[in-house]
Amino acid sequence: MLPNLPQLIATFTYVFVFGVVFVETGLLVGFFLPGDSLLFMAGFLASTPQLSDRLNIGLLAAGAALFAIAGDQVAYQIGSRMGRRLFQSETSFFFRRSHLAKAEAFYERHGGKAVILARFMPIVRTFSAVAAGIGAMPFPRFLVYDIAGGILWGAGMSVAGYFFGRLLPPEDVDKYLLPVIVLIIVVSLLPSVIHVWRESGDEIMAWGRRRLGGSRA
Repeated sequence: MLPNLPQLIATFTYVFVFGVVFVETGLLVGFFLPGDSLLFMAGFLASTPQLSDRLNIGLLAAGAALFAIAGDQVAYQIGSRMGRRLFQSETSFFFRRSHLAKAEAFYERHGGKAVILARFMPIVRTFSAVAAGIGAMPFPRFLVYDIAGGILWGAGMSVAGYFFGRLLPPEDVDKYLLPVIVLIIVVSLLPSVIHVWRESGDEIMAWGRRRLGGSRA
């Protein structure tokens, strides 16, 4: 599966990258998509002799930022118009109440800057704009933060991947490509894995307390 991601980027170039970015940030069903690793990898591939003529880093960075911002605008409208009606189930795969609760808690902790910080948090990134819409965050304020976050994340991740690739000698790019792919995916998924592990631990502890309380009764 891992080698297919650079192949998809090489084959469909901007359409694939921008499409994934928009779906992940705007359509709520894309929280499992690898936005961080995709952008970094696309930037990395744009630095290689094989793809530098098909992937322009300037266009890639600008497009990634633009589609990230556009996706959040759609998600904000979904939140403000449909609100909590979508997030009433704990069994729904896409619209689980706990997904929204994570994003809302993130907003309560960080305030307006959460719009920017959420860009770099898997899962939270997908639902943060929805939470802003549900919480009736003033749209002009949301837009300012969202533009800043979209540029920092969309353009920043792409450019970071590009300059990382430029640091490697051209003859060594192929040798390092697969290890870099694995490393990017592991690093981008690590926050989600830690979060799931902590949630599982909390659930086990809660179950144990219930069992212990029941046995004492």
